[in-house]
Amino acid sequence: MSTRTRAKITLRLLVIVALALPIPTSARASSSDGATDPLWRWSIDAPRAVASPYRAPAHEFGAGHRGIDLATAQGVIVRAPADGTIAFRGTVVDRPLITIAHAGGYVSTFEPVSSALAPGDTVSAGDEIGTVAAGGHAPLGALHLGVRLNGAYINPMLLFGPVPRAVLLPCCGGQ
Repeated sequence: MSTRTRAKITLRLLVIVALALPIPTSARASSSDGATDPLWRWSIDAPRAVASPYRAPAHEFGAGHRGIDLATAQGVIVRAPADGTIAFRGTVVDRPLITIAHAGGYVSTFEPVSSALAPGDTVSAGDEIGTVAAGGHAPLGALHLGVRLNGAYINPMLLFGPVPRAVLLPCCGGQ
């Protein structure tokens, strides 16, 4: 193996390791108005992958994806991302969902999730709120997470800490 090939492999491994490092819990995401958003914990245990990202609609009633879909499996435990109070649990159209009201005007909604909790129950960050069920727009086993701030949908990824910087890898170009 040539020195150049070893260098490319080493660089790629270093990038992979750097991207896999945990984000410090003291990190905070800043919103466009300069306010600091809370740092939430992920609602499913690792490994985590975003199967479908947030896509803001062009206008209030336009098409978009007002949340993220996390790739997971049916039956996986879903946890509260932050302290809050259960605001709704029930079936909407064909999917069971649960909604949590959090401090600061944040509201999180998870679907499809089966839960024994009831409106008014309080939860702490990390508490089990239910399990991934079936139904909804996402593929079987995926978990949809939507977040509203003062009634307006926001990208949930803003609440999980800073987004890792993109790293461009040298292209091998068939070499």
